[in-house]
Amino acid sequence: MCQLLAMNCNVPTDIVFSFTGFAMRGGHTDTHHDGWGIAFFEGAGVRHFVDHQAAIASPIAELIKRYPIKSTNVIAHIRKATQGQVALENCHPFVRELWGQYWVFAHNGDLKEFHPLLNGAFRPVGTTDSERAFCYILQQLRARFGEQRPPLAELRSVLSGLAHEIATHGTFNMLLSSGGELFAHCSTHLFYLVRQHPFDTAKLSDEDVSVDFSQVTTPDDRVAIIVTQPLTTNERWTAFQPGELKLFIDGCLR
Repeated sequence: MCQLLAMNCNVPTDIVFSFTGFAMRGGHTDTHHDGWGIAFFEGAGVRHFVDHQAAIASPIAELIKRYPIKSTNVIAHIRKATQGQVALENCHPFVRELWGQYWVFAHNGDLKEFHPLLNGAFRPVGTTDSERAFCYILQQLRARFGEQRPPLAELRSVLSGLAHEIATHGTFNMLLSSGGELFAHCSTHLFYLVRQHPFDTAKLSDEDVSVDFSQVTTPDDRVAIIVTQPLTTNERWTAFQPGELKLFIDGCLR
């Protein structure tokens, strides 16, 4: 299975610390070596980086570790291919436009016999079950709500139903964001934590790196991290329950 990582926060924050440990799972501390990607929201725009090389060997991954891009919503993915060849077009996260906003999506799992009829504006470029699921979700949202984005409560309810429907075909751990919020659905394994005042030192589990967040934050900062498996050894991570769709806004669980 693939590995997921997301960050949702109330002020623009860099993901260098978490991504440093996460990238080690792309061929060093784990066997996920079939590509990787990351997307950062900045205002209405998205910085989007993907590479079919293993994250541990990718020069682009090295750039991300050293370049503190700040964002309030970030989604990253390390791929272990189950469907679709190892190729750039099959690397997550995927990006599409809906309702005049970019949407970013990443998936961990394997969907069997999942071939929905895609007859609208959303078509896969690659050959993964994941991209098909993303296109299906967006197609269903447009069919349900038309050209106007619905209130958040309605959107959340419909997304929950769609996630449960897709999960009947297999494992569907996924991350989805349009920049103002982060949706995370769990089929098997997802964990989250919220870093907020009083901040402490965190130690990575995949790399001998630690950071004292009290030295690089303000008392008003709040950061939620969502990941397939906990990234640190000395913080309290909370497991999702299978079937849960959680919503994060401004670093808070809503």
